Amino acid sequence: MAAAARDPLSAAGLDEADEAVRGTCEDASVCKRFAVSVGYWKDPYIQYFVRQAKERKAPEINRGYYARVHGVSYLIKAFLKKTECNCQIVNLGAGMDTLFWRLKDENLLPRKYFEVDFPMIVARKIHNIKSKPPLSKPIMESHSGDSLLIDSHSLDSSRYSIVGADLRFSSDLEEKLKKHNLDIHLPTLLVAECVLVYMTPQQSANLLKWAASTFPVAMFINYEQVNMMDRFGQIMIENLQRRQCNLAGVEVCRSLESQRERLLLNGWETARAIDMMKVYSFLPQADVKRIEGLEFLDEKELFEQLMQHYCICWASKDSSNLGLANITF
Repeated sequence: MAAAARDPLSAAGLDEADEAVRGTCEDASVCKRFAVSVGYWKDPYIQYFVRQAKERKAPEINRGYYARVHGVSYLIKAFLKKTECNCQIVNLGAGMDTLFWRLKDENLLPRKYFEVDFPMIVARKIHNIKSKPPLSKPIMESHSGDSLLIDSHSLDSSRYSIVGADLRFSSDLEEKLKKHNLDIHLPTLLVAECVLVYMTPQQSANLLKWAASTFPVAMFINYEQVNMMDRFGQIMIENLQRRQCNLAGVEVCRSLESQRERLLLNGWETARAIDMMKVYSFLPQADVKRIEGLEFLDEKELFEQLMQHYCICWASKDSSNLGLANITF
């Protein structure tokens, strides 16, 4: 999500905080791999990035990840359809995400797909890609033109690019993306999953403002916490704090309204936000029925509470009138 601090006095504290945030990338990947192994959805690539979980994950966690993956994916595919894949995707704080490979399998690759994360996470991902043919082959197959550029903190092919950068400094981010042929005139989808909440409200506002002012035609998808001021939200915060993980931007996660407001105040023309219980009810019900049969869910109330404390928000600006404002569930 973000990287090294600029102020040497606060560097030690921030490094520790950043380390805790990097740990959340590992947690999310392990949870996804476990849910895939149980049969919640298919992802043949995640096994190459992360170990199998040592213990079972609770059914409510698995269903939560199912809703997250399918909800975000639904909006991404709606954007790809509106733009007929003549677009680019920038996945912010991508971690060990496998979306590039899955889109390629479905013949839905955008013109170019970018990933950004901490240099340390990027280095690990590049190592996995280089050492595992099922990951490197699709990148080679989709590549055309000059030789592939690769070093320990970045990889650049004609269709896939991964960059180590600090999302808290958008000028640095823009410079690195442009080096890898980011085209600001192309319709652009930016995706952030549990990323903005680890930045201060000012830092996330700057990032959203940068995106809105840089791309004339764009959509931003944000998946993160919501309703965090109630008792359940406070317990979630305390659990993370115990692991030295501070939600620096939690005040924006007060409500669906505060989430929408942040997007509208920072240059986006339209913005919507719905909680994950709502998203879950909008997903194809035949498949929901299938996954509900995979494991017995004892804690129905806990599942609903969890889902009411996460949301998907999406915003757009559309000078080309592609109909991005009409994208919804």
